[in-house]
Amino acid sequence: MAFKRAHTPQGGAGKGRSRPNARPRRTEADARIAVPAQRTQAGDGPVRLSKRMGELGLASRREADAWIEKGWVLVNGTPAAIGQKVMPEDRIEVLECARREQSTLATILIHKPVGYVSGQAEEGYEPARVLVTPENHWREDKSPRRFSYAQLKSLVPAGRLDIDSVGLLVLTQDGRVAKRLIAPDSPVDKEYIVRVTELAGGAPRFTEDRLRLLRHGLTLDGRPLQKAGIEVMNEAELRFTLVEGRKRQIRRMCEAVGLKVVRLKRVRIGGVRLGALPIGKWRYLGEDERF
Repeated sequence: MAFKRAHTPQGGAGKGRSRPNARPRRTEADARIAVPAQRTQAGDGPVRLSKRMGELGLASRREADAWIEKGWVLVNGTPAAIGQKVMPEDRIEVLECARREQSTLATILIHKPVGYVSGQAEEGYEPARVLVTPENHWREDKSPRRFSYAQLKSLVPAGRLDIDSVGLLVLTQDGRVAKRLIAPDSPVDKEYIVRVTELAGGAPRFTEDRLRLLRHGLTLDGRPLQKAGIEVMNEAELRFTLVEGRKRQIRRMCEAVGLKVVRLKRVRIGGVRLGALPIGKWRYLGEDERF
């Protein structure tokens, strides 16, 4: 979305005057970034401002409500109110101080080992976020960011990787990143290298019938699966490329065709690759990387 800088009105209260509970006067340093509202379809009715900001990719709903409360969001040039509703033609503006705050939010990539859960601790297993320490920061990380314990606050997984799997896991403070990766209609695909055997043991047989079913034709929990990219890597490994991510989906897909997963590694999420990141280490999402 293209942004254009809005004109900041001049003038204000006279010298020596003050108004109780007045909002801080906006200076040139707080110049506004105007974001024109986008009409999605004719006849759209009013929607909550924070929801509309989420649809425009400006902020998560929680983040938007925080900005509104601080006076950092304007609708048609007027400071917005919590719970306010807007029409598609309304003009939404965000103060630059909000952008500066947003730029401090961390997104972290971890090479998750076996034995860690993605989210909250469960059944004695630790969450992967405990690996985010100065000692585990990959020494070859090219990001200019420096570690701060404040980056651990509200750091949540954007997607899951089961306890027996390894590979790329995303933790983020940025609601926009989380929404892009885990929204039900997310277009972001994920790539996995999967080592399998026959369920009864022995080397797997990658027959055309099995591959056809894995690519399209399986149903889980009464719902058909979307098409999957399946490629034979070698005599024991398959490459899976999925857009959806149901619970233990790949393991259950393989079981449905008589195969057993013995190792599962996620190597890519959208445009971001695991690359050479060592197992158990983490790095920051690069400024030039996009999911």
